[in-house]
Amino acid sequence: MLARPLDETRIPRTFWFYVVTRFCAATAMRLLSSAVLWQVYALTNSAFALGLVGLVQFIPASTLTLYGGTIADAYDRRTIMRLAQLPMIASVALLGWATHRGAVSVPMLYAVMFVVTASFSFDSPARQALVPNLVPIGAFPRAITFASTALQLGFVTGPTLGGLLLASRWGVEAAYVLYVVLVTLNLIGIGFLRPVRETAERRAPSWSAIREGIAFVRSKPLVLGCMALDMFAVIFGGATALLPVYAKNILMVAERGYGLLLSSLEIGALVSAIVMMIRRPVSRAGPALLMAVAVYGLATIVFGFSRAYPLSIAAYMVAGMADQVSVVMRQTTIQLATPDALRGRVSSVNMIAIAASNQIGAMESGFVAAATTPTFSVVSGGIGCLVVLAIVMWRVPELRRHRTEALLAVG
Repeated sequence: MLARPLDETRIPRTFWFYVVTRFCAATAMRLLSSAVLWQVYALTNSAFALGLVGLVQFIPASTLTLYGGTIADAYDRRTIMRLAQLPMIASVALLGWATHRGAVSVPMLYAVMFVVTASFSFDSPARQALVPNLVPIGAFPRAITFASTALQLGFVTGPTLGGLLLASRWGVEAAYVLYVVLVTLNLIGIGFLRPVRETAERRAPSWSAIREGIAFVRSKPLVLGCMALDMFAVIFGGATALLPVYAKNILMVAERGYGLLLSSLEIGALVSAIVMMIRRPVSRAGPALLMAVAVYGLATIVFGFSRAYPLSIAAYMVAGMADQVSVVMRQTTIQLATPDALRGRVSSVNMIAIAASNQIGAMESGFVAAATTPTFSVVSGGIGCLVVLAIVMWRVPELRRHRTEALLAVG
């Protein structure tokens, strides 16, 4: 039986299990990404090969995530999340074994990232759509902030652990072992999640259900604007795929410096998340989102030009702080603007936007760097981010006026 919340602004104790699972999943994801990117570059010494990592992730993300969202609206979201962890554990365990035996290859690394991303295409829509059912509506903005803080803490911890393990005598295979442990803990923690709000009536997965979710996004300029801003800004502004190149060939800081460089974005995001967690929720979500994207683009340009390691760390931290504000504003707006019956499908559309921004962004960075220089790739990307911001401000005026209270009143 579902528990009846005593206080519409109080976060239930069971929600903290979600926070723990979010931390474990985020740490594992960034740990795996940092290890695979480093191993691919160590085997190939090619920026183009790094760009292909983004391609093999984008293919399953773009083809499976919409169906994953439909599944999340049709079946128990906790069960979907649990099942999705199993292929992640199996594939990375196999990769760790192959690395230990000296039998790893670049195609194997690509294949594992394909499998993990395919599984994530089902896990993520269910995970995002579940949050509004775990807390009362009045506590939702705070819950998003806490969950996002756990996410950013994991994003800091993952690359940091990756850098330390890559520089240790155990090397990259230890990173894969730790990934398996973290995902297993995530799998166990999901079993403790308990909804406190009734879920909408479930609907069998179908193509018409998928089209319904897409149609809802297209009919809501506020939701569509948030997704478009994230997708195109990060496609141009992201520099994560080139961090091995910057660490090894430009800043000359090797493995340990690579780990700190990779986690500096998330350290900045974590600082921003803590500040947002302490202070009351931002009411003018639209202007805050637009300002955050502007700062993100400017910080990316500074990072691209920098040849001093401390300045690079500082610029990437500022980018992370801005990105965290953007994440919280976007997630709160999208989730509150979406009815529960559609949250899985709308979350899947959002996940495609995120996948496009991350994976196509990685492809764009790697390919442009291979054709020109890493500096040109990063700096031009930051400029592109600012251009996208100007276009979205012009085409979606609702974002300039958006306030969170309007959606809370509806929810």
